[in-house]
Amino acid sequence: MAQPDTKKIFFENLSGAGKAIAVLTSGGDAQGMNAAVRAVVRMGLYVGAKVYFIHEGYQGMVDGGENIREATWESVSSMLQVGGTVIGSARCKEFRSHEGRLKAAHNLVQRGITNLCVIGGDGSLTGANLFREEWSGLLNELVEQGVIEAESVQKYSALHIVGMVGSIDNDFCGTDMTIGTDSALHRIIEVVDAIMTTAQSHQRTFVLEVMGRHCGYLALVSALACGADWVLIPEMPPEDGWEDKMCQKLSATRSRGTRLNIIIVAEGAIDRHGKPITSSYVKELVVKCLGFDTRVTILGHVQRGGTPSAFDRILASRMGVEAVLALLETTANTPACVVSLSGNQSVRLPLMECVQMTQEVQKAMDQKRFEEAVKLRGRSFENNLKTYKLLAHRKPESELPVSNFNVAVLNVGAPAAGMNAAVRSAVRVGISEGHKMFAVSDGFEGFYKGQIKEIKWADVGGWTGQGGSLLGTKRTLPAKHVDKIAEQMRKHNINALLVIGGFEAFLSLLELLMARGKYDEFCVPMAMVPATVSNNVPGSDLSIGADTALNAITTTCDRIKQSASGTKRRVFIIETMGGYCGYLATVGGLAAGADAAYIYEESFDIRDLQANVEHLTEKMKTSIQRGLVLRNENSNENYTTDFIYQLYTEEGKGVFDCRKNVLGHMQQGGAPSPFDRNFGTKISAKAMQWVSKKLQICHGVTADSCCLLGMRRRALIFQPVVQLKDETDFVHRIPKEQWWLKLRPLMKILAKYKTSYDVSDSGQLEHVVHNRPKESDASVAM
Repeated sequence: MAQPDTKKIFFENLSGAGKAIAVLTSGGDAQGMNAAVRAVVRMGLYVGAKVYFIHEGYQGMVDGGENIREATWESVSSMLQVGGTVIGSARCKEFRSHEGRLKAAHNLVQRGITNLCVIGGDGSLTGANLFREEWSGLLNELVEQGVIEAESVQKYSALHIVGMVGSIDNDFCGTDMTIGTDSALHRIIEVVDAIMTTAQSHQRTFVLEVMGRHCGYLALVSALACGADWVLIPEMPPEDGWEDKMCQKLSATRSRGTRLNIIIVAEGAIDRHGKPITSSYVKELVVKCLGFDTRVTILGHVQRGGTPSAFDRILASRMGVEAVLALLETTANTPACVVSLSGNQSVRLPLMECVQMTQEVQKAMDQKRFEEAVKLRGRSFENNLKTYKLLAHRKPESELPVSNFNVAVLNVGAPAAGMNAAVRSAVRVGISEGHKMFAVSDGFEGFYKGQIKEIKWADVGGWTGQGGSLLGTKRTLPAKHVDKIAEQMRKHNINALLVIGGFEAFLSLLELLMARGKYDEFCVPMAMVPATVSNNVPGSDLSIGADTALNAITTTCDRIKQSASGTKRRVFIIETMGGYCGYLATVGGLAAGADAAYIYEESFDIRDLQANVEHLTEKMKTSIQRGLVLRNENSNENYTTDFIYQLYTEEGKGVFDCRKNVLGHMQQGGAPSPFDRNFGTKISAKAMQWVSKKLQICHGVTADSCCLLGMRRRALIFQPVVQLKDETDFVHRIPKEQWWLKLRPLMKILAKYKTSYDVSDSGQLEHVVHNRPKESDASVAM
């Protein structure tokens, strides 16, 4: 396929020739580790380095022998979708001793390995840094013992370390998300959704204990994603007397007709005096005080298991490639770094700065400086906690501010998973701000027909886990019915609008903005939150619903590929949604391990198709059994899915056969992923708070009173929709520039293509305290 111009061609500028890179996984296992290992191996081979597996973590490094093996391209095939770590992980006491590290150094030098990629937690990464600092001393000792030649000290003078954090706990400072966290949230939410149905049937209270060691991230985010009644986390222990407050809350929700209660307890939860709060204690409390039928579920190692989510596969793949880049660029004076995620950007941070800040969190908790501990966890954690408090705990009517403003919420465009979480968040934040909230059914079509009614706090209970749009959504634009919509605005005295939807929602706000000159009713604050599986809204790198669609694509591709196991060689042609936007095909292809992804944004012709067939044919002649090709539905009007299927079938005769699958509307359906529930909840809460501020300070006659709230690189930013017109290709309904196009070369490299790779945007070494802009108070990570 044709390549976009790049500012810096990686393959020509950085070479790994003569270098040896070893990759190991250490400590606990986490879903997505295999995707990281695969990316390190394939990127390492791509640049001409030798790459080694170190099996069984540091234990394998100390024991040497068959534990350290050279990796090939094929040795990481079919591991992208496998949970845990294929190369094994083990706790190693011996590596903590000087003698153990001496053995490890000998084993590495024997193979010429001076570049280590360590995937593990803070303990594993701290051990790696100590090993790096001692390296030259260890080599001198080996020379003295006569085990290695003196010239080896000069030849292998420095050990370079790059870390990636693999941990479901998300307890490492400096990164928004660690590898495995999103998959663990998937496991938790699957269980919570299943439990909710039985709890509702029997009017039960469920107490769920989740992992996390001393970090409450999993508990907090799962509570936010399922709308739990109460959550207990170590970073913010409840005030004394919490038992009575919790029981009052549970009793109040039951009295309003709710048939179930969910309480989530982090395994490290404590009270203000440092005393552990156990799930069994919480159960006994509820039974004793309220007499509710209560059950305890301890999720345990279920959270570590299963297939990695699309998010974890993409995160791990990007981090693995970035880790190899960092190793090639490092010098003897470069400190050991860890590859992190900030917003949707890869960044490199000094490893020990991150470790020290992580230790500071525990120190703050030990000294009962809990508010400081929350801040040290990072803006993402802090924001989650604030949002949970805002949505879960309803203030008494007497404590609510009185604003006398009416705010309408509506969904516009096609349904997207996470829309309901966004509506729930908007309604509850609006009520907390003192507004009267109105729900509009069926988008602007329902608006002009008068399908508008007040919506209360309890009306949106249980909405976070529901797929589609409970309000109803239509693609109808307001321009044709603007007079009737203005009439309904007047009739219900609507003072502000919050529109949750896709490209049609963006067009709708532009039309309402144009109508301001004629109708004063539209001179009110209007905010848009992007929600569409296509992820084609200008002004935002991400949209609510896209993550759920990616997971649907990835899961389906896994099953399709599995169907070919044990059969003859086969290539699958999969058609994805997205209109003219190739996001789902590209990022889904990266997550599923596709060989090619055809999209509108990157034009292709018959020669490209032929080259792809030949490339696959060559791979199939070796040990590769299955091929996967994705095609965006509108990538080319002539090269249709049928055409590509027939071409591959004809050209692959004698080598492979072909099957095709059109995924269709299944990409829009199903329960929203934890990411979409959380992203929808946080972004909508922020939009509602902006609406409140605008209602206080202006009458909505300026351009900046009609804004889209979008994720841009590392921050959530409000942008006037009129300013986004220049960034938009209205004919094809896509932004003119799209960040994810930079991921396409990465997908091709991992599929064994020789291609250009732009490193102009690759992570530069930053510092932990400076790695977030001030406005980045709601990251792309959850």
